[in-house]
Amino acid sequence: MEDRKQKNIAIIFAGGTGQRFGSQIPKQFVKVYGKEIIVHTLEVFENHPEIDEIYIGCIEDWIPYLCELIQVYKFSKIPTDGIVSGGKSGQDTIYKILCRAREFNTDDDIVLIHDGVRPIVTPVEISENIKKVKEFGSAITCIPFTETPVFSKGGEYIDATLNRSNLYRGVAPQSFRLGHIIEAHNKIREIDPDYSGTYKGGTIVDSASLIKAAFNERCAIVVGNPNNMKVTNTSDFFSLLGILQSGDIENYFMGQNGDNYKPNPAMQYQKKIRLKNKDVGEEN
Repeated sequence: MEDRKQKNIAIIFAGGTGQRFGSQIPKQFVKVYGKEIIVHTLEVFENHPEIDEIYIGCIEDWIPYLCELIQVYKFSKIPTDGIVSGGKSGQDTIYKILCRAREFNTDDDIVLIHDGVRPIVTPVEISENIKKVKEFGSAITCIPFTETPVFSKGGEYIDATLNRSNLYRGVAPQSFRLGHIIEAHNKIREIDPDYSGTYKGGTIVDSASLIKAAFNERCAIVVGNPNNMKVTNTSDFFSLLGILQSGDIENYFMGQNGDNYKPNPAMQYQKKIRLKNKDVGEEN
């Protein structure tokens, strides 16, 4: 009997109501540059050659509308039972999607957990997440801090200026073995079904902090592209619109969109400088 091929599965949660966004409809269904935000996100995973299946969590009343979009845009990687209704919280929704994916897959398969309103994720980020999980067991996409981070206890005065070289913004995808992340959920849900407790000094705000809370494990970092934003407010909307409208997407991605990437002259010149400096270093 031929061995089963390990699968790479995208877990997309789009169960938010978009209250902070200020829209009359859930923000994942707001159109940007001719397509709904969730469609832009799904297309990245649909078109990625390493992604085998896509499962989605959605607000229950909006599932029929999402099914219509899937038909219109001819998504082929979403199974017939691949859409589940959202849970009581973000983590509860993710858990429900993971359990649905587990019905048709194995514990050793890789899952990439991603926000439905985070459409500027690149193929390279997806591939690197898969690679890191195979090597380290888990992976979190992170963006290096570029501003000066400060700490304030009460919000009135600065108590400390932090070293940004040690700080990142945790984004998505966040990737794990399917069985391992479900085990983490089950362990926490036994004692804290609302995911509201404090563990080892931190709260559960995403899948990375869940793994830390359940197993005290560290997750490997995948350095993400700086535009891999979650559309939360209207300024994010206009930033997304600008990126999608641009005919120079390659420069926004800074080289992270795979084989289609065509570096501009400045990037080509920078590559020459790096090669020159490397040669000088080897000579010394």
